[in-house]
Amino acid sequence: MVLADLGRRINGAFAQLSRVPVIDDKALDALLKEVASALLESDVNVKLVANLRSKVKAKVKAAIESGADKGKDINRKNIIQKAIFDELVLLVDPGVEPYKPKKNHPNVIMAVGLQGNGKTTTCTKLAVYWQKRGLKSCIVCADTFRAGAFDQTRQSATKAKIPYFGSYTETDPVSIAAQGVMKFKKEKFEVIIVDTSGRHKQESELFQEMVQIGEAVKPDMTVLVLDASIGQAAEAQAKAFKESADFGAIIVTKMDGHAKGGGAISAVAATKTPIIFLGVGEHLYDLDKFSPEPFISKLLGMGDIQGFMDHMQSITLANPEKQKEMQKKLGEGKLSIRDWKEQISNVMSMGPLSKIASMIPGLPQGMVEGSDEETSSRMKRMMIICDSMTETELDSDGSPFIVYDAKDKNKPVGVNMKALLRVAKGSGCHVREVEEVLCQYRMMSNMAKTVGGKNGFMQNLQKMQQATAGMGRGLGPGGMPTPAQISQMQRSMPPGLLQQMRQSGGGMQDIMKAMMGGASEQEMGEMRQMMQQMAGGMGGGMGSMLQNMMGGMGGGLGRGR
Repeated sequence: MVLADLGRRINGAFAQLSRVPVIDDKALDALLKEVASALLESDVNVKLVANLRSKVKAKVKAAIESGADKGKDINRKNIIQKAIFDELVLLVDPGVEPYKPKKNHPNVIMAVGLQGNGKTTTCTKLAVYWQKRGLKSCIVCADTFRAGAFDQTRQSATKAKIPYFGSYTETDPVSIAAQGVMKFKKEKFEVIIVDTSGRHKQESELFQEMVQIGEAVKPDMTVLVLDASIGQAAEAQAKAFKESADFGAIIVTKMDGHAKGGGAISAVAATKTPIIFLGVGEHLYDLDKFSPEPFISKLLGMGDIQGFMDHMQSITLANPEKQKEMQKKLGEGKLSIRDWKEQISNVMSMGPLSKIASMIPGLPQGMVEGSDEETSSRMKRMMIICDSMTETELDSDGSPFIVYDAKDKNKPVGVNMKALLRVAKGSGCHVREVEEVLCQYRMMSNMAKTVGGKNGFMQNLQKMQQATAGMGRGLGPGGMPTPAQISQMQRSMPPGLLQQMRQSGGGMQDIMKAMMGGASEQEMGEMRQMMQQMAGGMGGGMGSMLQNMMGGMGGGLGRGR
């Protein structure tokens, strides 16, 4: 991801500082030199970097002179780290509140930017984002300069089920924009996104055209779409667009595929305009809401609770009643195979699992192993297996696949091989794969009460969100959870699980005991044998634990094949 190397280098500099026995001016200079070098290599403007260095030194000096460090090196380290964190936040925070679309109002948003920066794709993502949040959205293609622009809009909008407007015959983009906006206003659309032609600051005619489109549609907000890889040229281009279109927000694209991206930071500083979204992939859901403090926190490996909760909210908004019902089931420990399947589908709609995992503070690094493509493939495979089950089986707790003792109906004596074979044949897989899916479902079901109960992990996340709501920052340094809060969330995990998560190569049996509660030795043996067929890494149920953390969704996935 863009700026990932920057985060690693700054964290490395912090680690070196923590090993220095005495924090003096020499140690501070060495730290700032490394931080400055990392920023410059990420294409952040040299003047911004020099300004950051001087401000950090001034803040640290003032804090030490006031006695805030109490003469202790550990306090001085915290002061230095907080000063650097705050200045990094200020690099991407111009202190300007962006326009927010209003319900029951025709919000016109015009997208401008250079050619090839991903405007058309971003317009569709933006429409999908607001549509999911209850605002009736549409797209107007006013790009008549690029061949195939309208076809691209039509294809992506059709895929996203977003209404669109454009023309194959009309060559005047101003006319197309005006017609489209007028049409959608009459139809009571709430978010009308106008996609314009890509243009360069040296193309004066195209810049004049952009001004004319703006005058015709009178946008509530003009958005500059900026490629993360543009580098040092970002500042000059941003200034040119600011003078002509006076954009009020920036969307940075291709944040998933370039090693730098500091040019976008420079553009923010040069134009005093806030970033509102980050494009992090090619799919329709790959658009992350941007907030300065959580962005820097995630960059430095401190998690992103705000982004995490936003993902949770987007799922709830899609079907609030169903999610309330699901949370109730989780709290009561009543989870059918159908419920589990639906939550897997919800998880898949949230985007790559690694991205979600990186937002959760306190999770061990590397908990989610394997590529996102592999994980997605396994999830789809599980969905196919569930699709091959009967209605009765889907609405059950898995008991139709178990054979019980003729005298004691509560005593399982084997598996219903006939049912397993039928599901395996219907899904085109091996019986073992069906058993693995049922194994993971059972783990999820057994964990529901522990994780979703009164003092569970989800409850603590919700309490933390409520505590920080409306404050613009969390309770810890940089607006993120304090160590005490993270510790509280970790304590709410099922007993023994966190310890196993932290231990590389921890015992599979102990992990299973932690997740399965009071399972008998015979059940443990059967589960262990089944689990050993799955890939190592997280173990079959570790992914299930991660999905439980994701705000009541309950979809459990392991690394089963």
